Amino acid sequence: MIQTLINAWKVADLRKKILYTAFIILVFRIGAAIPVPFVEISGGLITDVNANNFMTYLSMMTGDAFNYGTLFAMSITPYINASIIIQLLTVAIPALEKLAKEGEEGRKKLSSITRYTSVALALMQSTAYFFYIRSRDYLTTDANGAKYTGFWAVFQALAIILCYTAGSTFIMWLGEQINEKGIGNGISIILFAGIVSRMPTTIYGLYTYLDKGGAYFAIVPIAAISLILMVAFIVWMDNAERRIPVQYAKRVVGRKMYGGQNTHMPIKVNMCGVLPIIFASSILSLPPTIQMFVNVKEGGFWAGFFKIFESTHWAYGIMYFVLIIFFAYFYAAIQYNPIEMANNIRKNSGAIPGIRPGKPTSDYITKVLSRLTLVGALLLSVVALYPILFSQITGAFKHQVSLSLGGTSVIILVGVALETVKQLESQMMMRHYKGFLD
Repeated sequence: MIQTLINAWKVADLRKKILYTAFIILVFRIGAAIPVPFVEISGGLITDVNANNFMTYLSMMTGDAFNYGTLFAMSITPYINASIIIQLLTVAIPALEKLAKEGEEGRKKLSSITRYTSVALALMQSTAYFFYIRSRDYLTTDANGAKYTGFWAVFQALAIILCYTAGSTFIMWLGEQINEKGIGNGISIILFAGIVSRMPTTIYGLYTYLDKGGAYFAIVPIAAISLILMVAFIVWMDNAERRIPVQYAKRVVGRKMYGGQNTHMPIKVNMCGVLPIIFASSILSLPPTIQMFVNVKEGGFWAGFFKIFESTHWAYGIMYFVLIIFFAYFYAAIQYNPIEMANNIRKNSGAIPGIRPGKPTSDYITKVLSRLTLVGALLLSVVALYPILFSQITGAFKHQVSLSLGGTSVIILVGVALETVKQLESQMMMRHYKGFLD
């Protein structure tokens, strides 16, 4: 990867794109530190960074901007949610499915719909965020120390909500600029930058454990090594694929003969990426988030109900595992259509050796996809549950170490890094860069 970046830097055109992307990231990080008028959050919203709720999830996705209520507090999360929603609706709504199959023009219209949906979601999230920080008394007061009322209260609310909505919309525009003038993969790179900005805090957190002495001198190095091994495991998982052999029949067109070659159809083992983990963690974080807004009586039913959604409870790990498996199958079902894949093979005069065309081919592809989805979901579960299990094991020996850089963060970091390197390699190959080809 480092060699690819060095080779890309030697190409003047790519060097300009890399510098432009770095400038956009700098703008993003500056905006994440700019305070919003009428908001003053000095110590941060989250008291326990290792808590399992939607607040810690958003803080991780926004690079702590959500925690301190800065201009980019909503970050790119509204656009990510809008993209997922539109992608799911293309399966349920025929009009959107038709747009998805219309080529470049259809994709442009879907992108436009996604943008408008992102703005609407950003407005909704910003409004909810405003009422939350107002309930926690993080809004500034007038010269007499009293809360604003009447017209000024409305003006204060509109200013805060519109600032957060505009910040999220501006980040969406920054991501599109990276796609047009930078190295591409803009939205993912901004998300990558936000997560990376939390790494110094994670490293410092591990370092503070060493001050306790004793067994921590052995546990902390084990935690650091495990994170490195997790990265290597994710790289292997991301590159793993099942290759279904396909043989094309010979056909004569005019005076030329086409086909007659053996190739394969690659299917990734981790075909769903990090989405099953994001869906599962989002659902499991809703009860702890609701608990933050209600008063629960100790020892009652609801206290026991909310307790099972704590990451330290054994039931949480089981629910997390089951939800990852469920959403992996759900996403694979809407992303891949075995019947369409089988028809495409037959239209191109191809066939899978030993499998008859038509329904037997689609059944075979369905069986392969089902097995790969299960394997990929199990591998994702290992990455997602390992930080929780590590904290549980160390806590059992009264030397608990929490890995705040969880499985979701690591998968996103590694996935974006690999995708960016692949894009640089493809751009260098298009420019016939001999240094890379050698």
